[in-house]
Amino acid sequence: MGLIEEKIIKAGLILPPLPAVAGLYSPAMRTGNLVFTSGQLPFINGKPIEPGGTGKVNDANLDAAVYASRIALLNGLAAIKSMTGTLSSIERIIKLTLFVASDSCFSSQHLVANGASSLLHEIFGEQGAHARSAVGVAELPLNASLELELIVQCKFPIL
Repeated sequence: MGLIEEKIIKAGLILPPLPAVAGLYSPAMRTGNLVFTSGQLPFINGKPIEPGGTGKVNDANLDAAVYASRIALLNGLAAIKSMTGTLSSIERIIKLTLFVASDSCFSSQHLVANGASSLLHEIFGEQGAHARSAVGVAELPLNASLELELIVQCKFPIL
């Protein structure tokens, strides 16, 4: 087990197995020393977490959505690990993009994204600093409450 995986456990979380894909795509792709994830949902063992994994996000369920962003992030890290073999090869988190299925009057997508961003800082330290977009959308696949994408740079080119 690598240092990053140990930090995830210290945070009281578990790095899940690689989530199954729900279509004709790869969970992650690599080019040179960059790894790009496909959109990751707040699912565990193929099922949405409850509460917070499905439906529209609003002010009343904000805390559950923040937690859901952390679960989606862990799924993204599992996808990255499938490309690198270990999360300790990550040199820097480049970008996090979060799509939030939002009620029409909800404008706190950035607060939902803070759940994932704070976890990146907690487990990666300075290397967890990243660019970010948080976008409200009308609907997401499988009625998911949010979908997260990552771009990371590894310490060495992956062959």
